[in-house]
Amino acid sequence: MDPIQEKPSKEVDIYRDTWVRFLGYANEGKKAAVEHGDNPGKTTKVAVAVVDTFVWQALASVAIPGFTINRVCAASLYLLGKTTRLPLSVRKWTTTAIGLSTIPFIIHPIDRGVDFLLDSSLRKVYGQSAGERHD
Repeated sequence: MDPIQEKPSKEVDIYRDTWVRFLGYANEGKKAAVEHGDNPGKTTKVAVAVVDTFVWQALASVAIPGFTINRVCAASLYLLGKTTRLPLSVRKWTTTAIGLSTIPFIIHPIDRGVDFLLDSSLRKVYGQSAGERHD
C-alpha cells in the first residue's frame, strides 16, 4: 500500500456549501420589496419590510426549526440507545424518521411564536404588527 493515501475530495453542493444559498434569502427580500413597490418614495417602508421579512425567515424557517429538530433527533437517538437493542444503523434511520415527522407539528407553533416575538420587540421599533404584515 502507498503510505500516502489521498482522501477522496468531498463533493461540494453549490446550493448548500457556497454563497449561492443566500440568494434564496434575497428572494424573500425581493418579495417584500415588490409588496410595497407600488408606493413610490416609500424607501423606508420597503427597507423595514425587507428587514422584517429577513428576520422572520431567519428565525421561523432556519434557526428555530433547525435547533428544535436537532434536539428532538439527539434525544430520540439517546433514548433509543438506552431503551432498545436495535443496531446503530436502525437507530439512526429511526431518529431521522422521528425528526422528519416532527416538522408538521412544529410549523404553526414556531410561526406564531416568531410573530409574537417580533410583535413584542422589533416591530414595536418601527410600528408594525403581524396582522398588518400578513394582509
